Amino acid sequence: MQRIFSGIQPSGVPQLGNYLGAIRNWVNLQSGHECIFCLVDMHAITVWQEPEELRRHTLTQAAILLASGIDASRHILFNQSAVSAHARLAWIFNCVTRLGWLNRMTQFKDKAGKDRENHSSGLYVYPNLMAADILAYKATRVPVGEDQKQHLELTNDVAQKFNHDYGVEFFPAVEALIPPAAARVMSLRDGTKKMSKSDPSAQSRIELTDDADTIAQKIRRAKTDADVLPDDPAGLESRPEARNLVAIYAALADMSIQQVLDTHKGQGFGPFKNALTEVVVNAIAPIGQETSRLLKDETHLLHTLRHGAQRAQAIAEPIVSEAEKLVGFLR
Repeated sequence: MQRIFSGIQPSGVPQLGNYLGAIRNWVNLQSGHECIFCLVDMHAITVWQEPEELRRHTLTQAAILLASGIDASRHILFNQSAVSAHARLAWIFNCVTRLGWLNRMTQFKDKAGKDRENHSSGLYVYPNLMAADILAYKATRVPVGEDQKQHLELTNDVAQKFNHDYGVEFFPAVEALIPPAAARVMSLRDGTKKMSKSDPSAQSRIELTDDADTIAQKIRRAKTDADVLPDDPAGLESRPEARNLVAIYAALADMSIQQVLDTHKGQGFGPFKNALTEVVVNAIAPIGQETSRLLKDETHLLHTLRHGAQRAQAIAEPIVSEAEKLVGFLR
């Protein structure tokens, strides 16, 4: 059984795009893999986080993952900072990785923009910590979005260079598991931008803690256009908001875009939004309800994360200790 590692930042409440792009996929992968799921709080602080908010978001994120179907008894769920192996291996990888490799990372360029001199060095070496997250467990498969694919390629470059430099075959090659394109969810206010938990407007996204009334209100206010739904996907090409709502329906209902249009073609967005609301509420509202229940027992959540960290440490410690011996550290 192959080992999967995947992480999500506890820097805000996950939204529908996170669910369709990552969390739902994680739940499905549990049946055929050994899974390690991580709340990557060390990655989160590469940009400023209010400490109390970070703690609160970490617990909320844990509750949401459990409510979504992550089985912490069969698999491992923990927060990254609780396992020292991540930081120790990341430093080794900082010394293995070439600056030229990091200079090519497009995500740093996108986040830093023209103000790169004022960003943290942590944001710059973020990909090395991601490589350490994965290789501390010798995971061989990693579910990632397209925006993280370059980081995973760097992970393989780092693993190969480490193996070459120290004359070993220690770290394995890692395979990216890219979710389907249909999982890409756009803002409810602007169909040309990704749905994001950092968007200033909560109306732009459906959060996994939203109740049925909130979901209905956000979909009712979602930006659309004046035309009816077409009878084939080509009719959505120049209509980003319409395409987004149809894609959300298709992803949550496990239908193709064509199947959705076959059912709703010729309708205006009033009736379609009512149908979409029902689909979204059926999928998301139970997660919010279960999250609320779990958050009432903070002690249980803390125990779950601490137990997960102990199990993660038991896997990572011998791997990272051996890597430290290979580079010449006294152990």
